[in-house]
Amino acid sequence: MTGAKHRAAASAPSGDATSSHSLILSTATRVLMPLLLMLSVFLLVRGHNDPGGGFVGGLVASTSFVLYTIAHGVRAAREVIRVNPASIAAVGIAIAALSGLPAVLAGEPFMTGVWLSAPLPVIGKAGTPLLFDTGVYCVVLGVVLGMVFTLTEH
Repeated sequence: MTGAKHRAAASAPSGDATSSHSLILSTATRVLMPLLLMLSVFLLVRGHNDPGGGFVGGLVASTSFVLYTIAHGVRAAREVIRVNPASIAAVGIAIAALSGLPAVLAGEPFMTGVWLSAPLPVIGKAGTPLLFDTGVYCVVLGVVLGMVFTLTEH
């Protein structure tokens, strides 16, 4: 092995090939990940009355985990999530589908918005659109993470 190749092989990170092992990126991820997750929940909660919602919130949440994947590798990101992304997406589909049942039980057409009579603290006026958006949030999070993990593992 030549000197340059030997130094490159010696300095290559062991373990997960998708991890960058950058101290700056790892440190920034520790700060940015919770902020992005809080922003995603804010977008989810505000989305049924203002711009945002489950799709945008799910994209922001998945961005936080993608950032973590880049900084620490797929294996570490899977350990942080602890749930298979396909399961997250499946739960999201179930939540979105079930959000139409309150309207049916009230004698309205399926997926008609049903609202609580009193506003909730922080959330405000809540109803089945928020439940539907929560399902969409989970679907987007699960699908994006499933794609990113699959692409980075191979």
